[in-house]
Amino acid sequence: MTESTRNATFGGGCFWCTEAAMKELEGVESVTSGYAGGQTEDPTYEAVCRGETGHAEVVQVEYDTEIISYDELLEVFFATHDPTQLNRQGPDVGTQYRSIVLFHSDDQQETARAYIEALDEEYTDDVVTELEPLETFYAAEEYHQDYFEKNPTDAYCQMHAQPKIEKVRERFQSKLKEA
Repeated sequence: MTESTRNATFGGGCFWCTEAAMKELEGVESVTSGYAGGQTEDPTYEAVCRGETGHAEVVQVEYDTEIISYDELLEVFFATHDPTQLNRQGPDVGTQYRSIVLFHSDDQQETARAYIEALDEEYTDDVVTELEPLETFYAAEEYHQDYFEKNPTDAYCQMHAQPKIEKVRERFQSKLKEA
């Protein structure tokens, strides 16, 4: 990492979808799908899916602060999932699919808290996004990394990841990587 590179960690449903959306953004150096927010060391996908670990499916975004801000990442994150749905996104149900921001610093905590409070004013239903310090991030198994890129015709990806990518492309045109 360089002096201007930071990490941000978000969970908003299936990590395949969040990863694909975040990878569209200029200034995002890498996105890693993984697990965080639970109590089990070295969780597996199967254990997380069964709800045995307390972890959420998350992505860790490495980004260049000289190109994209944490505020902008939050804006994209919240635009690509429903933060009022408790422990679910679309067809994915369980605490592993909860909306969560895991902060890496006091600045991220303050920024995310203010963003969530402002967002809560915009919604009729309460925003249920959790805000917690990141304790440990566990990268998911290799077959989960870059899943949409590797499986663009997968039915789940077409139904759930593709619409998020399209939303990012439409709504955040000035923040997109050049093709």
